[in-house]
Amino acid sequence: MTLRIGVDTGGTFTDICAYDETTGDVHVRKVSSTPDDPGRAIVTGVLEILEQIGGRTPEEVSYFAHGTTVGTNALLTYRGVPTAVITTRGFRDLLELGRGRRPRLYDLQADKPEALARRSARFEVTERVRHDGRVETPLDSVDVRRAAAAIRDLGIRSVAVCLLYSFLRPEHERRIREILHAELGPDVFVTLSCEVLPEFREFERLSTTVVNAYVGPVVADYLAALRRRLGEIRLGVTPHVTQSNGGIIPFEAAEKFPVRMVLSGPSTGVVGAAGIATAAGHPDIITFDMGGTSSDVSLVRDGQPKVTNGMELDGRPIRSPMLDIHTVGAGGGSIAWIDAGNHLKVGPASAGSDPGPACYGKGAEATVTDANVVLRTLNPDYLLDGQMAIDSTAAEKAVANLAGRLGLTVEAAAQGIIRVVVANMARAIRVISVQRGYDPRDYTLVPFGGAGPLHASWLARELGISTILVPPTPGAQSALGLLMTDIRADFSRTSIRPLDAAHLAGIRELQAGLTAQVDDWFVAEQVPDDARRLEYAIELRYVGQNYELPVPLPSGQLTEDLLPEVLERFAIEHERLYGYSSPGDPVEAVTYRAQGIGQVPTAKLATRIAAGAPVEDARIGHRDLRVAEVGGRATVPVYHRSRLEPGHRITGPALIEQMDTTTVVLPGDEVAVDEHLNLIVRVAPEQASSAVPTSTSSATGAQR
Repeated sequence: MTLRIGVDTGGTFTDICAYDETTGDVHVRKVSSTPDDPGRAIVTGVLEILEQIGGRTPEEVSYFAHGTTVGTNALLTYRGVPTAVITTRGFRDLLELGRGRRPRLYDLQADKPEALARRSARFEVTERVRHDGRVETPLDSVDVRRAAAAIRDLGIRSVAVCLLYSFLRPEHERRIREILHAELGPDVFVTLSCEVLPEFREFERLSTTVVNAYVGPVVADYLAALRRRLGEIRLGVTPHVTQSNGGIIPFEAAEKFPVRMVLSGPSTGVVGAAGIATAAGHPDIITFDMGGTSSDVSLVRDGQPKVTNGMELDGRPIRSPMLDIHTVGAGGGSIAWIDAGNHLKVGPASAGSDPGPACYGKGAEATVTDANVVLRTLNPDYLLDGQMAIDSTAAEKAVANLAGRLGLTVEAAAQGIIRVVVANMARAIRVISVQRGYDPRDYTLVPFGGAGPLHASWLARELGISTILVPPTPGAQSALGLLMTDIRADFSRTSIRPLDAAHLAGIRELQAGLTAQVDDWFVAEQVPDDARRLEYAIELRYVGQNYELPVPLPSGQLTEDLLPEVLERFAIEHERLYGYSSPGDPVEAVTYRAQGIGQVPTAKLATRIAAGAPVEDARIGHRDLRVAEVGGRATVPVYHRSRLEPGHRITGPALIEQMDTTTVVLPGDEVAVDEHLNLIVRVAPEQASSAVPTSTSSATGAQR
């Protein structure tokens, strides 16, 4: 078995990437997604790529990994399962009360998202644990059985259990699960907050637990069905799925905690981009993944993707270790429209894969893809190296409908669509850079996704970025990233105490408990001893603050000798984020984290040697480009990327086509092909230096 396969399911296309371990060759295939049954496109794509690379068979596949948005889509479209909640008496309405802040500050009529568990399905039980872990009132089993009977009468098969201080004393929640299985049967899906998120802040913990219960059966059914389908085509390896933290786990393990997969698709694209860019000498990057429905951006420093401990999705807090990825509704399928003030807008609504952009032959509304066809940045005749025909007449007609209402020419309206969507994406990048205290001008832009390289040069100009790195297979980068990541699992525990020598014994005891959990996970996943890696972090804050900052522990266990270094790291991070630090002020430890990493064989980046062919041999024709940067219209050369070799150089304006995307090279840009076949684009100096990154808001001052 010599083939490793990664599959990423997107809103428009499903990307399949195959890596031949024997030759080092990477093969890519794209098929239209099947939203009604995503597994159908996956199996079709796997069989097609096996045929594409010489009639290989599923038995030759040694590894299979998948990135999916099934759970995220179920949450966003309210297609989860009816869910019940069991909580401590007095906290039945916490799910709706939430935090005392409005979703939008100045919108007095803004509504909070609908609760995923209706009030009639939320039950209170008698029990009480104090803040120090002392049991004040034991769990009343009669209350639990009464709740179980009511849940049975409602016909609900998924239950979220979240007690007030379960992160200190999980025994009560575990006893509730025993009773629920005894009363409702072993098939009831039970989610315990002490397993999903053993941390303080009860609203965020409850929200995360309910989300897990709401989408859990949907994800479990999907993964089980896909596992059966893969078995039917005789794919004998254990299939893996991506987590939000960028790591992978087997399907069966993922079925228990689908809330940890809300960024399943985008996360591996970031991991893969970090590996490719670091190997190319660009460890500090901003990734820009533009697909058919949305754009995902993230920041990587020193080759390591930034990790956050939570996000809000559709107004609901989800706490789980995940890569710091910001998403906006700006993709190739994003629909252009005119608001009540006669202003041009783009997204977040998307044409998706069905009906798709007008140029695909079924849609009628103008999209970003249609605008690119009108401007001829995209091939007006076909995509995917001829696999998909393009209807340029339909694209021009769709854009013309908008142009007439705006009083613009068709080409001016198309250019306007591009400018609006680029501005939307620039705002997203400022969120993960400027608003986090990082200057985007210090980073290399790495675009991928089917539409990323198409817009990268415009986006770099908007942000003042001087260098762009386009990886070899950008349209399938997330699928390739699946073949470049390790298996990972995160464990955490909250216990607030001063960070000083007097409390180190208790802190080390907590770390020992986390270490034991990681060791158990290593054993369960059959990770060899020489492939195991363990990383620790501790979240700190000044006494009196309400938010904490994560600080990596330089050598695992916290000792008295390491205290000064840890405190210094905290002060540096506090200074960077908030603009000040307070040396000498007491610091307290809040949450302790451990990550287990099981290193697996991954795809290796091959180094190519130039064959000596001139760059002119890669030219496949010319196209009438219609963008403002070339004066409205100009005939520019078109190159096919598969013919480019290390050392080749191209000066813009030009277009570089490949099966999965098109790279637009604007006037003054210089492109060089490196030894890994990356395109290194140096943005025209006068363009890169003209933009100054701005922020609509800034993080100033810590809450104290």
